[in-house]
Amino acid sequence: METITLDNGLTIAYREAGAGHEGPAVLLLHGWPTSSYLWRNVMPAIAQRRRVVAVDLPGFGGSDKPTDVRYSFGFFAEAIDGVVDRLGLGRVIPVGHDLGGPIALRWALDHPGRTAGLGLSNTLAYPEFSEAVRAFVADLNDPVRRDRLTSPEGLTEIMRAGVADPAVLTEETITAVHAPFATADARTALANAGLGLEYRLFVDLGKRLPELRMPLFIVYGVQDRVLPDVAETMARIERDVPGAAVTAIPHGGHFVMEDDPRTVGQKLAEFAAVLS
Repeated sequence: METITLDNGLTIAYREAGAGHEGPAVLLLHGWPTSSYLWRNVMPAIAQRRRVVAVDLPGFGGSDKPTDVRYSFGFFAEAIDGVVDRLGLGRVIPVGHDLGGPIALRWALDHPGRTAGLGLSNTLAYPEFSEAVRAFVADLNDPVRRDRLTSPEGLTEIMRAGVADPAVLTEETITAVHAPFATADARTALANAGLGLEYRLFVDLGKRLPELRMPLFIVYGVQDRVLPDVAETMARIERDVPGAAVTAIPHGGHFVMEDDPRTVGQKLAEFAAVLS
């Protein structure tokens, strides 16, 4: 893990591999409640062909976790801008999972000249939130349920629900998910990070999706119990973005990178290899 400090004073942690390759870099963006650790077994395949950077978004992993900010689309975009500039990534291929999906999508729509392609995995992109997402938001807004959800026990339950095969979750993985949220302030930041994206901008995202002109690749786990409507979401994106390439992994869950990192890595590497 390495860190950089942005102009706004935030320290951002990241993982990097494949330096020296030509072509646009792949920028991996995790979701809630994970970090760049989620991509650890996906990165090697991509690094054989492209530079790849996995970021700990602010509020997560080894990055700063302020409790006095709104974790808005703009806040996350500023962090991505800073990482791209500081690391000299040039044009990038953002790939977003879960919460990182709408963040990556909006960044790509707002930075078409800096985006060579876009990847999405087990995420949401429309304002018509499922019952599961509404329940998640309600839990984070209730002090008692929020404390439970962000506790080690709650995070463990989310991770176990998020894989198709619980046996893939080692103690090391569970510990890595817990570790960044050992303090009350860190858990407050985690809760805030799950609530900050503006609903009105999800409405905007849904309207703007047909404007997407860069190549789009989707890889997702079908057995998603965290976002059980994921197949419908991906089918809707396919209709809105003709030409999108989609790989559905039948034996994968929400955290498909834990269930089958080899396939996810290979597919993302193939997608990135043809972009310039």
